[in-house]
Amino acid sequence: MELRHLLYFKTVANELNFTKAATKLHISQPPLSRQIKELEEELKVQLFIRNNKRVALTDAGSYFKREVDAIFDKLEETKTIIREIDAGFSGELKIGYISSVYQSYLAEVLKAMHKEFPYLKTSLFEVPTILQIKDLEQGKLDIGILRAPIMSDKLTIKSLFFDPFVVVIPDTGRVFQNQAELAKVLKNCPFIFFSKDFAPHYNQKLMEICQRMGFTPDITHEANNIHSILQLVEANLGVSILPLTLKKQYATMKLSFIELDHIPVHTEVVLAYKQTNKNPVLKWFIERYEQVIVNNS
Repeated sequence: MELRHLLYFKTVANELNFTKAATKLHISQPPLSRQIKELEEELKVQLFIRNNKRVALTDAGSYFKREVDAIFDKLEETKTIIREIDAGFSGELKIGYISSVYQSYLAEVLKAMHKEFPYLKTSLFEVPTILQIKDLEQGKLDIGILRAPIMSDKLTIKSLFFDPFVVVIPDTGRVFQNQAELAKVLKNCPFIFFSKDFAPHYNQKLMEICQRMGFTPDITHEANNIHSILQLVEANLGVSILPLTLKKQYATMKLSFIELDHIPVHTEVVLAYKQTNKNPVLKWFIERYEQVIVNNS
């Protein structure tokens, strides 16, 4: 079994289409089919169910895909590590974060870090949770500031705080007497939110909150970062439901943040990293970031 066999298998397993996989691999389909057949013969198992209409993984194929994905993730991480070894310690900390986390906390830590490590380079990447997890697993990021759940057994997770949700509307000065009155208004408003593909867990939280209030939200506008969502709300194009900590971060915008005291739905902000990460600054960053959160609680 050679690495190319695993690459061919991985590509077919991802595409579930031999023609598309062959195109992606820049080879013709017959050699690809032959390589997969050879792999199945070597393993003495059937990896794919093939017919004229579809290609599907067998149970053995699904298990093998998870293992092969792990091998390629490890290879990516190894490439990153050996490049750093070859160049000597890179003096860089690569930090991932999401737009919906209060960035002043991060700024406070970075100021302290530059005093403690004046020659350290910090690289910041605004990356959604789903992509951050993969980048962390492959060693492309050292640490991630993101929101749970983190579906990965390769990462260590440290809980920072729980963030309740608030309704965000244009600042018109209107006061709602109770939650029922608020729900009645929201029911007829267009909602501005992240797309389901971009932030599936966030989307689920929004749906749960609205269902508890007795309606299904009409998501009319979608954006891929929190600032765009808030700008659209400020422009009176709709409303949204977002984490409470954003109220402090965007206090200068003409928005009203209405707390949902009787709806116990929240999101958890966490740090994620690989326990095997040898970056010497990582431990310092984690401890300092946790301390900043405690000091601002």
